[in-house]
Amino acid sequence: MKIAIINSKTDPAGVNIREHLLSKLNLSENDSKKYTRYFSHELIFYEAEERLIYQSSIDSAFDSDLIIFISRHSSQNPVPALTVHVTGNYGTAMLGGSDKELACSSPDYMHLVLNELFKRAPDGFKSSYEVTHHGPTDLKTPSFFVEIGSTESEWMNEDVGNAVAGSILEALKKDRPKTINLVGFGGNHYAARETEIALSSKGAFGHIAHTREVSGLSREMIKQMIEKSFADGAYIDKKALQSNDVLKIEKILNELSIPLLSEGEIKDIGDLSWEKYQEIAKIALEACPFCKIRIGGMKGFGTPVLIEIMPELFEEAYKVDEKNMAKAINRICAVSFISQKGRILPIFITYEENRIQTINDLISLCVKTLHKDKDTAVIDDSLVIRKIRFDPAKAAELGVLKGPFYGKLAAGFDIVVGGRTITPAMVSKSSEKVIRIPGLENYL
Repeated sequence: MKIAIINSKTDPAGVNIREHLLSKLNLSENDSKKYTRYFSHELIFYEAEERLIYQSSIDSAFDSDLIIFISRHSSQNPVPALTVHVTGNYGTAMLGGSDKELACSSPDYMHLVLNELFKRAPDGFKSSYEVTHHGPTDLKTPSFFVEIGSTESEWMNEDVGNAVAGSILEALKKDRPKTINLVGFGGNHYAARETEIALSSKGAFGHIAHTREVSGLSREMIKQMIEKSFADGAYIDKKALQSNDVLKIEKILNELSIPLLSEGEIKDIGDLSWEKYQEIAKIALEACPFCKIRIGGMKGFGTPVLIEIMPELFEEAYKVDEKNMAKAINRICAVSFISQKGRILPIFITYEENRIQTINDLISLCVKTLHKDKDTAVIDDSLVIRKIRFDPAKAAELGVLKGPFYGKLAAGFDIVVGGRTITPAMVSKSSEKVIRIPGLENYL
């Protein structure tokens, strides 16, 4: 890949980063003006005479596949920050570019650089996305800004320039990541939720709209965001938006057939490729349209298939230890279905290649969970579940009035009524459920 790295001669932060990049690459000024091999890339450097925000059509001057602008970041409330963002104007162009025009972004490489900035940020600096803003906007070559903020003290700091240069070069050493490309709606200038998602998942944002921009976004502008971010899906920071704006964005995304993903869903995808996740999601939608899915321990490649285990066995085990069952299922190579009431259902998706093993793992988990319960016994190939419950009818027959005494008896305490001691056993009823499991001893 051919990558052009561009700064402005008038920008102290850009010059700072550029000098550290050239030093790390052992390049002279003359060498920097021609393509230099760096791992799987070829790098070329360029210094603009004017501010970068006014460099319209600069991509036509280079035979490049990606442009990285290195620059300063200014803020009304200055804080030490290292940021990345793509350029564009959702409305009137105030700082370069054209009205309602967005540049072509590179979510995957922005994701790489953001994560490297986070690792290398000097003490006191935060690392984040910025929402889409300023020019240039007419770039057809994917591009993004990497910036030092927010005052001259930070712009000219050698350690900071070195950290940013190191982050860029480290990111470019890596193979191009298989990210989940997203557009984002809502949040402040530093896109806090989108940043947190990108730092903890494969979710990689292109264009992000500030909360104040969202109400004015048209269907055409949202479509432009999606197309120029090569977006697989979208994320809405619902806490940062009015409900009517959320509904508007959801409606448009649905019309454009772009999946809307929650923060939890993005993070839950884990190591799965976006294509494999979509394949799994399609099977899940057909099997249980109103359920959510949890990826859990599912990763890698294979042919996804639907499996089911004995509903009675699963439900009894789930009732005994819901919390630990959920944790254990999360480690098994299986996608679980979550009902509208938040319960895990006894249907799962796994890979055809792992089908038998996954079924055995799930049955074994249920059996061991029940076997630890004092009310469960093993008889031959059967689990016998005995349950003893408080019986209000028996209590009433013995003269126990409804109220606090019921609670004491149900909790296992003796009570005295009319000089007579009544024990929990006297007001209890028992039931027995038998679940036959062929080869039960293999699961214990």
